[in-house]
Amino acid sequence: MTTTSSESSDRPLHRQNAIDLVGQLLTVLRQHGDRATADPLTELAEHLDRAVRSFHMEAIRFRMFSFDRGAQAAAGLPPTVRELFDRIRLELEAAGFATRSVAN
Repeated sequence: MTTTSSESSDRPLHRQNAIDLVGQLLTVLRQHGDRATADPLTELAEHLDRAVRSFHMEAIRFRMFSFDRGAQAAAGLPPTVRELFDRIRLELEAAGFATRSVAN
């Protein structure tokens, strides 16, 4: 697969969009009333933020996997959490990051 110059020039924008969305996700999680549910996911989102900012591909993949599993297992999260996570994944993939351990 070849990458056009337009696609590669948009990658920093997609990465920044992902960082912004992780910030929004953290805000939603920090405002969630059930700390027992939100705190572990907040910690994972903070790790994801650091991984994206540092371009650490393996850490991004691992944190995305861990957050996805944790969010699926958590009860009572607002739908915004899943929506933001899905948008983060799309932005990271558009930025050239592999976010899945196995192709779906």
